[in-house]
Formats: sequence, structure tokens, C-alpha cells
Amino acid sequence: MKIQKLVYSALLLAVVLQNGYSQKAQVEAADKKYEDNSFVDAIATYERIAEKGYKNEKMFQNLGNAYYFNAELPKAEKWYGELFAMNKNQEAEYYYRYAQSLKSTGKYDKSNETMDQFNKKSGNDKRAKLYASHKNYLEVIKANSGRYTIENAGINSESSDYGSALVGNKLIFASAREGSTGKVFEQTNESFTDLYASKISPNGKLEEPKPFGGKNINSKFHESTPVFTKDGKTVYFTRNNFLDGKKGKNADKVTMLKLYKATLVGDTWDNVTELPFNSNNYSVAHPALSPDGKTLYFASDMPGTLGQSDLYKVAIKNDGSFGTPVNLGATINTEARESFPFISDDNKLYFASDGRPGLGGFDVFVSKIEQDGSFKEVQNVAAPINGPQDDFGFIIDSKTGTGFFSSNRAGGKGYDDIYKFAETRCNQQVEGVVTDLETNMVLPNAKLSLFNEKFELQKEFTSDAQGHYAFEAECGKTYYVRATAANYVTKESKVATSTITGKTNQPMALEKVGCQIVIGGDLAKCFGIKVIYFDLNKANITKEAAFELEKILDAMKQHPKMKIDVRSHTDSRQSTSYNEALSNRRAKSTIDWLVKNGINANRLTGKGYGESQLVNKCSNGVECSEEEHQANRRSEFIVTAMN
Repeated sequence: MKIQKLVYSALLLAVVLQNGYSQKAQVEAADKKYEDNSFVDAIATYERIAEKGYKNEKMFQNLGNAYYFNAELPKAEKWYGELFAMNKNQEAEYYYRYAQSLKSTGKYDKSNETMDQFNKKSGNDKRAKLYASHKNYLEVIKANSGRYTIENAGINSESSDYGSALVGNKLIFASAREGSTGKVFEQTNESFTDLYASKISPNGKLEEPKPFGGKNINSKFHESTPVFTKDGKTVYFTRNNFLDGKKGKNADKVTMLKLYKATLVGDTWDNVTELPFNSNNYSVAHPALSPDGKTLYFASDMPGTLGQSDLYKVAIKNDGSFGTPVNLGATINTEARESFPFISDDNKLYFASDGRPGLGGFDVFVSKIEQDGSFKEVQNVAAPINGPQDDFGFIIDSKTGTGFFSSNRAGGKGYDDIYKFAETRCNQQVEGVVTDLETNMVLPNAKLSLFNEKFELQKEFTSDAQGHYAFEAECGKTYYVRATAANYVTKESKVATSTITGKTNQPMALEKVGCQIVIGGDLAKCFGIKVIYFDLNKANITKEAAFELEKILDAMKQHPKMKIDVRSHTDSRQSTSYNEALSNRRAKSTIDWLVKNGINANRLTGKGYGESQLVNKCSNGVECSEEEHQANRRSEFIVTAMN
């Protein structure tokens, strides 16, 4: 947006301003306008000179910057292109701005090449690190796109309209349309913005906007980006440094942005006061409230800011006073611009940034706020909310999935327009098959329960004849699936659903309660005996082996007619003949121990199979881990008769 994409309409622009270097009077005059933030006039002068074939490195920098900071990125791309054609040895920041501008014209390959150069030049810049660690960002954004349908909100003018908030059945927003202050803002040649209100009819259509808040809210300078308390009786909003008829400036005669608060007295907005952490020397703008109304979020370039502007939060105390502002930290903020925060009712932080891999200009990003106040991984909201130019001011009703955002994308009515959107709800299905852990047979009629991350029961299901179950679930959520069945141990598994529409497979293999002895069954599996251990290269029964054999002994005494075939196996790490002989000796030692302890020999058979029945790939010459070899060193006690 032209007017105040964030706090750069004040100090940020002053930071990037350059002194005029041209020897020609026209260039000097344009530079003076540029330094005074009169970008529109400066652009016209610079371009007239450039059209005559005059080339000047500083002029191309200023032209590129003027369009870049006025959010006209396609035009910025043209002049940054001229700059780099003239001299590729530019400061790192120009590589970043050029890369961002290239995205606005769809030149993503060239943008990525320019970002690679920025990465080399910028050293420890977080923007470079984010790009380097997310080289596939376009594929990720593409995969997450299509979750919203958008349309023009129907209230836009030929001027700038942006930065909306909901209160009751009204949308409140900033506009430079005809009928606002009438004063012209030199940076844009548009009127200063006022706040307007548009009533939302029952069918969702927005009615004709009317000025909001009266003269106590709308001054002769900029007002924008309001946010309201739940009861609708308090509003926080952004305004130029202006109160009681006076316009404040810093030492460089730049007017900063400040946050103000007003309360509703009867039908009138009154008691306009500025917040105590404002300053004449830096900007504070674009307020947002936490769902409980106890925390105020905002954008600022105050001391301690990591980039050009950062997001902050401050506690609102019970008596209405404020705590000390806290920077949201490097998880959220970059060396570039973070602005326009919004906190949804489900405690997600939405914000605009041009410091993260995106589609161009400002993109909207989201991060879940955890209970301890930390932030989960930041994600790009993707298309169609985000596009090649500036997209910002995102607000959403998390219950309905509807909301509004602002953009200067092509096809709009004015410079910045407000769009409304509806979320195409992402659909996930958690499904799987319930089976017997030992036999892998499907288990019909098992009870499945779905719990959310707080272990609150959401749904229940009974597995069908094929053991299959399925739950409808939300995307990007953590759930717990619990399976219960008669004669089986209850099992619970954690499952995280994908952030895109699809299915999440969660098989549930259940272990039997106790031991059900059947002909052909392996008592070793029944009792969890993986192997009867012997000393290395020996067949003597150790104390550990005797402990395991006691389980087999007890089962055979409980079932006097049971007969067992003892089978001993080795891994492949000796010769075939050696392994066969060793396993035979171990099978014989096992049988001898059972006979010695009271089992009739005619109930026992046995054999050593050496390495002839490996359960995996680990044959001679194949590299395997110790764990994989261990799987082949096993003892089996196969039930051959029960009567």
C-alpha cells in the first residue's frame, strides 16, 4: 500500500533516503523531492530524465527505492534491473529488494538467483538463512494453495482502501477516498486516510461506507488499522503523531506513527489518548488484540528492533495500564518488515512480512501461539491470499473460516483494495486397519475413539468386517486414536494430520491379553521370548536362558498333553556348517534342560536350523546392523499337539 504498509511511512523511509549525487539540476531537484518523501513528484522527474537516455547509478537506486517503498514492485523491478545492468557491485540490500521485485513480475528463477547472491553478500542475515533452508518454498506454497476463495469486497474506491477490522455487524477500514480529510499526502498524491464503516447485511454484502468515529477519531492526518475490544466499547487505532491539534515530529522533522485509544461514551467516540509506549523518535502502529483482550500486539521500529520493523506485544493490566513492550523475537521477526498482526480466536498469529520466502512483496504468514507464549513454525498462507505483490491486513473468523484482507494486486479498483474470502475447509481423514499384532489378522468390531490434543473425546467408530476404521478430522492438528477389543490390550497412538486435504493412515495392531495357546503357535512369541541366550560359541544353558525356559516349563506343566518342537536359529556370521552344528547343540541343550526339569522326552522334539531360515536380508556378505543380525538369532517353541 502506498500510505503506511508499516512504519516505513515515517522513519523507515528516512533511513533509506539518499543524498542527491547528480550534477544536473533536474536530478538534484528530484533528489530533493525524494529526500522529502515526495516520491510521486520525484519519480516523475527521474523518469523524464531517464527517458532522455541519462544514466546514473544513484538515480536508478532512488527510482527503484521510490517504487519499492510505494509498493509498486513491477516498476521497481524495471529500475533495479537498470541499476544492476549498470553496476552489479551493489550493497546486499539492493539484491534483496531486486529479488522481491522480480517475484512481482513472475520471474521466480531470476529472483532465486538474485537471492543466492544476496545470501553470499549478506553474511548472517536471517532472510538469507530462511531462503537457503527453504529452497523448495515455491513447491510448498503451491501444495498449500487453493484453501480460500476470494472476491472484491465491493466497497473499494479509486483510492487506497485497506486495514480492516470487525465490530458487531460492521467492517471498519481506512480509506483515502473522496470525502476524507481533503489534504493531500505528498508521498502518494492521495488524500490522508480516515476510518470508514460499512454495515454487513444478512446476505454478507457490504453496504455503502460512511465515515466512522467523528472528528475525535478522524483528524486531518492519517488514521488506519483499528482493532476493537470484544464489547465494542474500546478501539485502538493508528494515527500520525497528532493530538490536540498539534503535529509532532522527531529531530529530523519526520512525523512518526502512534497508537491511540478511544472509548465509546453513549454514541460518541471520546477520550482519545495516545498509548504510553509511543515516541516522537520511532513509530508504533497496526494494533491487534489477543482473544482474551489482555495482550496488545503491534508493529514498531523502536530500539531493539531486529529488522526494519518488528512485531511486539504488551500486557494490558486490569487497571487499564500497560506493561513493557516485548519483541516477539527471531521466530517471527526478520531483518526486513513484519507488520499488520492479527490474533484469531483459535490463538493464531497472522501477519505480513517481506522477509520470508514468499510470492512477492508482503505475504501473509501464520504461526500458532502455544500456551507458554512461544510460536510454532511460521507458514505461508499461500495463494490465492498471497500473490506477486503486497498482501496484508488479514483478519479471519476462525469459526466460519471467512474474513478480509488487503492487497494492491492487479485488477483492483483502487491502489489498495479490500478483499473478502471464504476458507475452503481443508479435509483430513484419519483411517487405518485394526489387526492382531501376532497373526496380522484383521479385527472387526473393535472400538475406535478419537481424542484431540487435550484428550477430549471427539468421535467413536467400530471397525468394519475388514477391520477398517475412519474419522473425519481437521488439517494440521494433533489427535490420539485409541483402539479396544475383547481379549486385547488397549492401544493408543498419536497422529498428526497433514496441512493439506487428504488421508492420514494410522494402523492399529493390538496385542492379545495373556497367552492363547494354539497348535502351530509359538510360545516364544506368546511370552515375548526373543532368544534363548547362550555363552558365545557355546551350548550351555545360562542363568538368563534358564529364566526364559521356566516360562515354557510352566506352560507345559499347565497343559500336560502339549507337545513342543524346539527350533534354534543363528545369524549368518559364521560358516553354514558351523552355524548348523551350533544351533543343533543349542536345541539339544534346551530339550535336555526341560527333560531334566520334569518334562517327558516324548513331548519334545527339536532341531537346529543354523542360518537357513533368516527373517531378513542379512545373508552372507550383506552389511547389516547388530540389531538386524539379532533378529535372526532366535528360539522358537512351536506347539505341535494339545491332546
